[in-house]
Amino acid sequence: MASSEEAAEEMDNREDPPSSVDLSGGSNQRRKLAAPPINVSLDRSEGSLLSEDALDTEDEALDTGDDLDLDTPDEDSEESNLGAGAASSDAIAGAAEESRDSRLWRSVVIGEQEHRIDMKCIEPYKRVISHGGYYAQQNAIIVFAACFLPDSNCDNYNYVMENLFLYVISTLELMVAEDYMIVYLNGATPRRRMPGFTWMKKCYQMIDRRLKKNLKMFIIVHPSWFIRTLLGITRPFISSKFSSKIKYVNSLQELGEIIPMEYVHIPPSIVK
Repeated sequence: MASSEEAAEEMDNREDPPSSVDLSGGSNQRRKLAAPPINVSLDRSEGSLLSEDALDTEDEALDTGDDLDLDTPDEDSEESNLGAGAASSDAIAGAAEESRDSRLWRSVVIGEQEHRIDMKCIEPYKRVISHGGYYAQQNAIIVFAACFLPDSNCDNYNYVMENLFLYVISTLELMVAEDYMIVYLNGATPRRRMPGFTWMKKCYQMIDRRLKKNLKMFIIVHPSWFIRTLLGITRPFISSKFSSKIKYVNSLQELGEIIPMEYVHIPPSIVK
């Protein structure tokens, strides 16, 4: 009986378990921390998750791109752009082709100075100088046919003659390695195609010293009164050694007695 009473007394003396942790308790007891209040409403009031302060980042705001107006070309505009590009390419190619057709340049060095020759403008007159073979086995024969010179009344005559002069001098330097001879064919050449005094003087002055030294003979075939007078005027400007190399020949037969004619091209107009 006594034991049952003691058990009941113990049950009565037990304290009810606490509903919360006592923060003022001993050091062995865990502390209860209260979380700060959070406003989870969807408005933009202060403290809300959607407020400006909460959404601010290092770049102020992240742009989702929803508000960007991205223009995408439609098929018609793409075809239009392709057509315009093709037309532009054709125009550029046409202009380049026209430029190539109008001017064909050759760079040459004469007297240690570089020059440019407009090969397009002298195309009809390139036959004025040709290689006539060799004499004495290795000495070149250079043929200059005055009948292929341009008329003095042609368009841009001075421009053509200037480029032709550069062509003649540069070709002469390429053809000649050792001693050589020039055959000047004056026959069938009207007065309007005769080279002027200034042009001939310039030719002589521009010829390299090596070419002047290696020239063994300058033969003029069918000399006219005009060419004789022209050469007489130029004598004060040329050396006596060069003058002594000039020889006049009145016929092709006489020319054949001096040089081999096998490879010398004589224009048909001169043969007649």
